[in-house]
This record gives sequence, structure tokens and C-alpha cells, in this order.
Amino acid sequence: MQWQECNSLWDATRAAGALSERFLCGGARAVNLAELDRKTSLGGKAGALRGRSVLIRTRDLLASALAMIELDGMVRRMVLCPPDLNTEGLRYVAAAVETDAIVGDGTISEDLSGLGTFVRCGTELEPCAGKREERLASEWVLLTSGTTGTPKIVVHTLQTLGMAVDSNIALEGRRPVWSTFFDIRRYGGLCVFLRALMGGDSMVLSSVVEPAASFLERAGACGVTHMSGTPSHWRRTFMSPTARRISPSYLRMSGEIADQAILDRLRDFYQAKVDHAFASTEAGVGFVVNDGRAGFPAAWAGTRQGETDIKVEDGVLRLRSRRNALRYIGYESHVLGPDGYVDTGDLVELRGDRYYYLGRQDGTINVGGSKIHPEEVEAVLQMHPKVRMALARARKNSITGGLVSAEVVLDKDPGSSQERVKLQDELLHFCAERLSRYQVPAAIRIVPELPLATSGKIVRRGE
Repeated sequence: MQWQECNSLWDATRAAGALSERFLCGGARAVNLAELDRKTSLGGKAGALRGRSVLIRTRDLLASALAMIELDGMVRRMVLCPPDLNTEGLRYVAAAVETDAIVGDGTISEDLSGLGTFVRCGTELEPCAGKREERLASEWVLLTSGTTGTPKIVVHTLQTLGMAVDSNIALEGRRPVWSTFFDIRRYGGLCVFLRALMGGDSMVLSSVVEPAASFLERAGACGVTHMSGTPSHWRRTFMSPTARRISPSYLRMSGEIADQAILDRLRDFYQAKVDHAFASTEAGVGFVVNDGRAGFPAAWAGTRQGETDIKVEDGVLRLRSRRNALRYIGYESHVLGPDGYVDTGDLVELRGDRYYYLGRQDGTINVGGSKIHPEEVEAVLQMHPKVRMALARARKNSITGGLVSAEVVLDKDPGSSQERVKLQDELLHFCAERLSRYQVPAAIRIVPELPLATSGKIVRRGE
């Protein structure tokens, strides 16, 4: 049976076969998928949620995963709440999606009180009576952001999400074990989760409270073969003492621009196949680039690649496919334009036979009337052999309106203050040789680390 013919995620998981050979591994315990056929993570109270709009809010990713499997096809709407959704955002989302039930792995907190029936979930399974009866086409509701301001609420279905499942990256003679740095309650992580379940594989889940070094050690112990994350995730991995504990055969990057330096570094470090994908919550997985080069072939523009129609208008990437989200909830704009394309908001530039990503439309820095894309500056700094990560941002200036400043994390500490100053000068000269004059940072600061958001993207903050 093909997953498209299935009524629910559990239906598709079971149809993929070999349940007893497959598992989901969380931070504290693992669950064999065969257990899910006759057991429940919802304390036998799943029936109270039938046909409802259910908000899933847990601390533990395995608890969320088990709840998703059990609820899809039973509930009308399933809302996945990331851990950084603040109280104000939570209240807004709950009202917008007409929440009438909550599934969580702790006692209900004040910010959830009064929102409907509460059903406790967990990672410990217990026997359940009767067979599952999944018949509803549940909506899968994701949030594009939520740390500050009002999050956008995006509606998918198992069909739109499932269209992103690859069918050509399995291993010969070996059942893949997937993992990801992404939270499975966000689009990037959810796609990997669905890929593992619907593709007949196993998965090691990350944990919001687990240090990266411990996660890598656990992933290695579980025999992870396929792994994904943002370029920033991977740059941080190289700085971890447990980076060599994993030995994946396949790696994928998405969520940020994959420059040539990180593509080459990943391939050489792990001797693995490395792809990078363009994906967003609204557009879905647009396309995957697997030739080892940054950007994507210019010949793709104006054509269909796999499931996706690709075009570039006024330097902006636009995509149309069956993977696109259906709509927003509580947001005036539409996901799709009049022509059925998603405006990704990502700028690209044609150089020879290749389109290269410049950055977000709303992320440019204005220096004396010239527009600068911080990602271009970062890509150059990250080419330097002593730089592991870089962040470029705007700094206010009374004359030009703004200047570019940069922060870098080094491969290793240069030692003395004199060596640090010498290296800063070296980096400025390195940039001056490769960037236009107005793009060169006015100052470069060496920092011990750069913060990542829970999405895995580097935190960009103005000054």
C-alpha cells in the first residue's frame, strides 16, 4: 500500500512494514514501533479527543511524536507548539485555531487553563482496548515563529507534508536510521520524522534539554545513518568533542544558506553524501540540490523539478507544488499568490550557470544607499580557514545611516591579545580582497559563540 492511500500517519507507518525492527529514540528512552499497534501514550483517553481541535504542548519530543502518531486521523486539527512559544503567542494561537482540547506531558499550567479538555501524554505506553479508528483528514497546524510578536499559523495536511518524503536516499542492504537537530514540531524536523515513519525507517529524536555533545553521542550509539540540520547546526557540530561519534552516510542542510565552505567541510569531515534543500513552512520542500555546489542550476528557473515549479521574478525565488501549505489561520495574506506560487521572500542572483542565494528581502543592510546582504559577508568570512562561524549585522552610523559589523567564532583561540588583533586585521584584509568596499565590515569582533534560535538558525539582532 502506498502512503497516499492511507487514512493516517499510523496507517502509513504500519504500511511501511517491519515495525518490530524499527524504533523512535528519545532523550530518555526508546520505543519499538510494534508496541504502538496495541498500546497508547494517552492513558486510554484518546477517544475524548475525537473530532476536536487539539493543541499539543510538551517538553519531551518523544511524547509529542507518540501523540502525533495516535491523534492523526482522529482529531479535526492538530496544532504543534514549539517550546519557545511564549504565553501571549500561545493564547493567540489557541484562540485562532479554536482549541477545545490540549495534550501535554505535564500538569496543565495557568497559560493553558480554560482552553478545553486536558489529556496527559507521555513516553510510557500502556495497553489500549480495541483497534484504532482513524478516518478524519486531520489538519496539521505549524507555526513559522513565536518567540516574539504574533506567530504565523500555517495549515498543512498529511498529504502536503508527505509529498516531501524522498524515495531515493535509502541504503542498500541496511535500514536507515534518521536523526535531525531540528525540533520535530517545526517544519524542518517534522519532514524528517515523517520520512522515517512513512519510509519504513527508525529515528533518533533530539531533546530541548540535552547538550549537543550528548545528543551526538546518543545518535552515534543508535547507529544514525541519515541526518539533517541547518548550516549553523553543523558548524557548531565541528566544534563539539563528540563530532566524530556519528558516522552518517547521508547529510542534508536546510533552513539557512548552504555556502560552499560548509558543503565542502561536511563532505570531507564525514566522507558522506551531502545535499542541501530549499524549504519553508509555507512553500514546503521546494527542491533538493545534490551536485555538491552552493546555489542551484540556472536551468531550473522556469521549469518543473520533481514536484515543484520554480521561477525567479525580480530576483525573488517563487515556488509552486503540491507541497505548498493550504492557508494561514488568522492572517490576512494568502500563502499562495494569484498564480498559485509562494513568494519565498528569498533573493537570488544569477552568476554564470548558477543562481546563488543572497538572503532575505527584509534582511538587507543600508550603507549610504547601497544594499548589503549580511549572508554574503558571512560566506566570505567563513571561507577563512581559521573561522568556524560568522555573523554580519548592521551598526548605526550618523553619516551613512548604517555600517556592517561582524562577529566570528574561531576554530581555536589565537591566544594573546596581540595575536587576536593581528587576526582581526587579517580577516578585514581577507574581506577587502573579496568584497566591494561598502560590504567590508567596519569592525570584526572575535566571540566565543554565536547564539542559535530553537529553529537552528543563527540569531540576527540589530544594534
